[in-house]
Amino acid sequence: MEIVRTERLMKIYGDHQQEGATTALDGINLSIQKGEFVAIMGPSGSGKTTLLNILSGIDKPSAGSVRIAGDELSTMEKEELALFRRKTLGFVFQEFNLLDSLTIKENIYLPMVLEKKSASQMEQKADELMELFGIRHLQNKYPYHVSGGQQQRAAVTRALVNEPDIILADEPTGNLDSKSSTAILECFEEIITTLQTTILIVTHDVFAASYCQKVIFIKDGRIHSQINKKGSRKQFLDQIMDNLAVLGGKSHDVH
Repeated sequence: MEIVRTERLMKIYGDHQQEGATTALDGINLSIQKGEFVAIMGPSGSGKTTLLNILSGIDKPSAGSVRIAGDELSTMEKEELALFRRKTLGFVFQEFNLLDSLTIKENIYLPMVLEKKSASQMEQKADELMELFGIRHLQNKYPYHVSGGQQQRAAVTRALVNEPDIILADEPTGNLDSKSSTAILECFEEIITTLQTTILIVTHDVFAASYCQKVIFIKDGRIHSQINKKGSRKQFLDQIMDNLAVLGGKSHDVH
């Protein structure tokens, strides 16, 4: 089942008829299936973040279409889009975006509070996911009392509580050490295996990308190439680095 489809996606900043306009995306055709773990990679300025912002409904394309779980984003009014984002999309950020004034468990509750879930529903779902990701013992601590990796696991748990069709993650390992990065990537693998949720990450980190099933490389707003995992993770990592070398993109050091 196809979860994401974009057709001839364009994003131009400024008036395209005037000098100084910037084409961030130039005819992106993308297809992602349910349960896939996909990375978007490419040099800085290649259009990765712009693509993520459009897929998440934060930004609108200049032309082309975006369908997520069968729904066309461009036809939605503001309130409809906000509801769609809460129900269909989960978000994980480099900065964790947890509220320091709330405990780990209260942070995880937030999306369910917005959906007006019952106390028993929130309790059951939060407990189930905290157990899955090994942070149940941290539920009453505040974000500043736990490690970065534990904060990111809480952020992943929060992204999952409303059972989204897809998780969009922007540099999810960017602020983590190698041990914490591994833990988060193993969480993502668990999500794919156990919950069949689709995950799309934008990353510079070849180590993170090597956990994915597919890597799509973007350059100058266009899809340059795509590789699918075959063989070992080490072999896939080498393929990723070879493709980045062709693109001229810089990647983070391998952990």
